[in-house]
Amino acid sequence: MIVRSGKVQFLFWSAFFSIILYLWLVTIGVITFILPDEKPLIQPQNVILLMFALYGLLIFITLAGVVVSVMIDNKFYRNFFGIVVILLFASLLVAKSLFD
Repeated sequence: MIVRSGKVQFLFWSAFFSIILYLWLVTIGVITFILPDEKPLIQPQNVILLMFALYGLLIFITLAGVVVSVMIDNKFYRNFFGIVVILLFASLLVAKSLFD
């Protein structure tokens, strides 16, 4: 069994949870706003609040992963979190374009 340092374990788990949170956000957005049978007359505030909280948590976890991966100079996780940040901002732009 390979024993990893605490920093690499933190990077692994933050990468894992950032993927889970991103998939959760995409699933909620698609189910609520793209796939309903008919357009809701009012926006579902509880879903919007949940998505806002999940985006905040995802941003926090991703930026923490970026900072730690840069500080310990881990190229794989630095590239991974860079891609996650790009996906995060792209999804924010797509979500913004859906509501305008």
